[in-house]
Amino acid sequence: MTIQTKARARCHWLPDLDAAAAPLYQALVERLAADIAAGTLAPGERLPPQRLLADALKVTVGTITRAYREAERRGLVEAKVGSGTRVRSLASDAPSFHHLSQATDGSVDLSLSVPIPHPMRAQQLAAVMERLAHRPGAIDAALAYHPEQGSQTSRERLADWLTEQGLPMAADELILTSGGQHADYLALQALVQPGEAVASAAMTYPGMIAAARQLGLKHLAVPMDDQGILPQALERLCLQQKIRLLYLMPEHNNPTGARMGQARREAIVEIARRHDLLLVEDGVQFVTAERRGVPLYRLAPERSLYIFSVSKLLAGGLRMGAIHAPANLMSRLAAALRAQYWATPELMASAAVEWLTSPEAKTLIDWQWQEVAERQQLLAERLKGHEISAHPCSFYAWLTLPEPWRAVDFVARAAERGVTVIGADPFCVGSQPAPQAVRICVTPPAERAQLDEGLTRLAALLDEEPRRDSPLV
Repeated sequence: MTIQTKARARCHWLPDLDAAAAPLYQALVERLAADIAAGTLAPGERLPPQRLLADALKVTVGTITRAYREAERRGLVEAKVGSGTRVRSLASDAPSFHHLSQATDGSVDLSLSVPIPHPMRAQQLAAVMERLAHRPGAIDAALAYHPEQGSQTSRERLADWLTEQGLPMAADELILTSGGQHADYLALQALVQPGEAVASAAMTYPGMIAAARQLGLKHLAVPMDDQGILPQALERLCLQQKIRLLYLMPEHNNPTGARMGQARREAIVEIARRHDLLLVEDGVQFVTAERRGVPLYRLAPERSLYIFSVSKLLAGGLRMGAIHAPANLMSRLAAALRAQYWATPELMASAAVEWLTSPEAKTLIDWQWQEVAERQQLLAERLKGHEISAHPCSFYAWLTLPEPWRAVDFVARAAERGVTVIGADPFCVGSQPAPQAVRICVTPPAERAQLDEGLTRLAALLDEEPRRDSPLV
């Protein structure tokens, strides 16, 4: 048997390229797309290895590599080191998170980074709405059209509050958005063209991964350490690729908790200036002023965007955020927002700003900071002896699993014991292998006793060996 015959016999998928008029790699991508649409290739199905398919089709390995890369860029497939290239499932464009449910059966959900539940959230919002309803002109203003950036009043009040928190800015430097995720998406849509490259830490916020994929952008992973992105790795990547935008979370990376020191921030800014990178600093995971470093928009104001949201401070369902941007980028952001839905609804913006700037909100936020710190201390005590990374203001911690545990097995075993956590896969950029780690959120339980119970179950599980019947052992 010839090499081609043997290869064809081993390939479960063999596209017909005999009549291909386009370049072979493009024809291969089109055949792949057609077979996925027809159901010939199922979600999650593994494609033939590149060398094997090249031998079967009598083309170069480079042709197959180029086709697989283009298919991945178009969102048809996904590649992971160690598991090959697979047809992307419909659910894989979104973060692998689930909706938070009320635990009524003794289960403990530690999966999502959300504000700590408390009755005063609903009470305070009700009081805010009551004040707005009785304030002369407030409802009329909320029902009117406003500029793309948002109403002047709401932007001025938000800018004043942020300045008081150690983030000085003016109203004209803000554009209001429908939350932090919308701000991420808007920045990418307005400032990066389809096919261009953006970069982030190798482990990053799943919403950014999904947004870049949805917009057809090439998303590159930058190796990281306990301070986040490594400058030397970013420098090498910039020499190899033309990168338009760099997405960062300098205060505490989601999910690893990595925090950038001042020297690291300055090194990143210096590289950004030499290679003309735009910088997007995601500040949604808000921290107190005394624990915050110098924001990038203060170090490189000409190229930096800062993203804020009330989601972690007040309530996730209150969809209001903002982008602080330099004047030279504001018109592009405003035009993109206008094309989407004109402007962020003023009713939501005015309610969020009214609440955020009230004395009641300060009481709530101060309580939450204290409660988060105590919950992080509880986590450190219950999981003592294990490798944990967390910021004191963080809603989550990053647990590196001891050998021989693997993340997918640990998540499944934790679920059997009524504890929900998230593994590393949703946070991984590109095709790199996911680390054997899980993210543990300390804020979803309403009561600290619930968190204690969940952490105690996880600690007991860590002291055990994975089951020998697990295919991962």
